[in-house]
Amino acid sequence: MTRTTRKIALGCMVGTLAFAGQMNTAKAAERPVAGIDVVLSAFYENEDSTNLNVRDFLKTDLLSEFTDLGIAQVSNYVNVREKASEGSKIVGKLYNNAAATILEEKGDWYQVTSGTVTGYIKADYLTTGDKVEELADQVGTKIATVNTTTLKVREKASLESRVLTLVPVGEEMTVNKEKKEWLKVTFTDGSTGYVAADYVDIRTEFDEAISIEEEKAQQAAEKARKAAEEAARKAKEQERNRIHSYSTSNSSSDKTSSSSSSASGSSSNSSSNRSSSGQSSSLRSNIVSYALRFEGNPYVWGGTSLTGGTDCSGFTQSVYEQFGIYIPRDSRSQAGSGRQVSLSSMKPGDLIFYSRNGRINHVVLYIGNGKVIGASSRREGITIKNYNYRTPVKVVSYLQ
Repeated sequence: MTRTTRKIALGCMVGTLAFAGQMNTAKAAERPVAGIDVVLSAFYENEDSTNLNVRDFLKTDLLSEFTDLGIAQVSNYVNVREKASEGSKIVGKLYNNAAATILEEKGDWYQVTSGTVTGYIKADYLTTGDKVEELADQVGTKIATVNTTTLKVREKASLESRVLTLVPVGEEMTVNKEKKEWLKVTFTDGSTGYVAADYVDIRTEFDEAISIEEEKAQQAAEKARKAAEEAARKAKEQERNRIHSYSTSNSSSDKTSSSSSSASGSSSNSSSNRSSSGQSSSLRSNIVSYALRFEGNPYVWGGTSLTGGTDCSGFTQSVYEQFGIYIPRDSRSQAGSGRQVSLSSMKPGDLIFYSRNGRINHVVLYIGNGKVIGASSRREGITIKNYNYRTPVKVVSYLQ
């Protein structure tokens, strides 16, 4: 889970001022300067700005985004309590380097909110104030989201540099470095480049607190995962025994008459019909167990390797392929095939789809008990979540 904090790129604006001070004329910009115009207007309208340095004004204004942020600095986690008392009920946990919004100070306690948790934390365990800015750069992840129709990604931080690719509005990139008017970014496939700062919105993501209920759900999911693995192990063993038994039976049947073979075949067909339901359940269990093996492996945009890196639809496609089930490559095509089922009737092994701006853009595999596994993002990799961590728009089954 993450906490998202909007943050204007201070380095870009201050760099722009320094650049402007060195030149009398400027070339046509890759980006507009409306953002900095607004900030400078506030500076010049400030009655106290006569004796205030422009850089100091910008820094004071921009860093206000972090004044209510606290970041846990503990060996493992700090308890979030219902009241400002060490004897009070524990309602959640804030792990090391995770962030919380400070609502108020009460003695040597802070009332905070983070994720779904609201409660109190001893002030000693949170880093706040001026130190937050530096710490946030170390433990937070800056994400840039394209806010223009199409954005050029260049090889270097220059208008004369070669254009590597074009990215559409809404595309997200990880910010690695801020360089004057440019940002060095990394895409989900691992490629890097430079984009103009004013064509993206920047936010900093932090880990959030986890509630006791969410912790119990995670523990239940882990228990279910282990149970599924054990069930898959037993099913695999039964399958080996079945194959061995079939081979032995097939060898013996070569010595029988054709009438005996016919009778045996009829009996086998009858047995197969009776066990079809059990085989379907076993297949679903095996698919889930197989998918769970790759939890924690990396996300790579465009990838299909369950160990080296895959995206969401590459993950589901590769898992299914292991069992001889071949589905389309991208999430929208996967959602358009198969058999649509309702949320209330979905079963482990079915696929759940999510959308953005009315278009399906993500798919996960349902593993039961309200949980899903999927290739989530470059930051999270292949991970387990609640099925409704986003709003599902469609469920499709490729299984019986």
